[in-house]
Amino acid sequence: MLPTLAIVGRPNVGKSTLFNALTQTREALVADAPGLTRDRKFGKVQFENSHYWLIDTGGLSSESEAILNLITQQVVLALQEADGILFLVDGREGLTVEDENIAQRLRPFNKQIILVINKTEGLSGELIAADFHRLGFETVHTISAAHRRGLAQLMETVLELFPEEKTEVDTTSLETVEEGIKVAIVGRPNVGKSTLVNRMLGYERVVVFDQPGTTRDSIAIPFERDGQRYTLIDTAGIRRRPRVFEVIEKFSVIKSLQAIELAHIVIVVLDAKEGMTDQDANLLGEVLNLGRGLVIAVNKWDGLSAAHREEVRYHLERKLHFIDFAEIHFISALHGSGVGNLFESIQTSWQAAQRQVNTSVLNEVLQKAVAACQPPLVKGRRVKLRYIHQGGHNPPVFVIHGNQVAALPDSYKRYLINTLRKELELEGTPIQLVFRQGENPFEGRKNELTLRQRKKRQRLMRHVKK
Repeated sequence: MLPTLAIVGRPNVGKSTLFNALTQTREALVADAPGLTRDRKFGKVQFENSHYWLIDTGGLSSESEAILNLITQQVVLALQEADGILFLVDGREGLTVEDENIAQRLRPFNKQIILVINKTEGLSGELIAADFHRLGFETVHTISAAHRRGLAQLMETVLELFPEEKTEVDTTSLETVEEGIKVAIVGRPNVGKSTLVNRMLGYERVVVFDQPGTTRDSIAIPFERDGQRYTLIDTAGIRRRPRVFEVIEKFSVIKSLQAIELAHIVIVVLDAKEGMTDQDANLLGEVLNLGRGLVIAVNKWDGLSAAHREEVRYHLERKLHFIDFAEIHFISALHGSGVGNLFESIQTSWQAAQRQVNTSVLNEVLQKAVAACQPPLVKGRRVKLRYIHQGGHNPPVFVIHGNQVAALPDSYKRYLINTLRKELELEGTPIQLVFRQGENPFEGRKNELTLRQRKKRQRLMRHVKK
């Protein structure tokens, strides 16, 4: 097992900035506002051929708000999982009562604690550290996470504390970790995405609170089920652009859209009580544009009457006609009903998106489709589809070669997509068609033929004159 370090401290001391600096990524959302991080986020650190797991946590606070209590529970879980603790404090503000309270709360865990004094750029490290010696920690480091100062010395101390973990076996295992099927859970705020993630995992992994905007960052959680590896990605709720005012929410939306792009399969969560909204349709369109496998989960189904359920089914069938390939599940993430069936649809969509189809099989399907329904006439000439081959996967891309394919109407393209989906059993994933038009061998020779005709006419005229 690789050593695990947890970064803890009060809000707005730079924990996420230090996480990004040590992992050399921009995974953690960073802004000049307290309480931004709520769930714990895992990252990998490499230093001098040694590797570590790093956990970013939310800020510990003595206030008794419900959401803060949930954040504290996440921090406690991180401390239980960690081998060592990076206790981060703010050097510019100096030692506070909150810091002293946190230090007292950390000691019962009996973990190696490294006191890290952040935001010390332009200041005397020794003078700043003197104020924090009252906490009684032996190992103290002064750094500037934003300017990447003092990080090498900090990691050297970590190496000394965990020398036995520096092995080639661990390095190999870290680099070859299989992420499996990446599944992004997306939807509007407060539709139950985090509740669904916890239910699929089987334990309380992310913060769930009855308030829109609880999740602010995208959290990737690897796990295994029935021998198959998955990585669930919990995302922030996506609202319409005119309603997004805060800078933090704008960054959260960007991270959610990036999660869709990185995922193999996307589960779009709808609220059964509110039905499908315009924002839901826009979100589904974004998933289709990126070509991701799609599963639709209609949440909060248990709270509806029979009449209301029939009404919701009717409106969904009418509004979702453009994505008839996606499986729709009616679930209750809170009580778990229907959640287990999502994995079967994820597998179906994943297998369809990754499928490689033989060219001979594709051409046989194309010939049957053309024989059953001929392409239309264009300027008195029939569009000819000559052959087809696969051009990519995830999503499946098929390249069709022929004549006048640029004039092929959208209705016939949809007919070809539906035929390919039915014959090849490509359910749960969009299909993309690319058309290639063959070159006209007579194109550009019109003037040349006219010139020959002129010369022939001149010869005839000379013969007539004679």
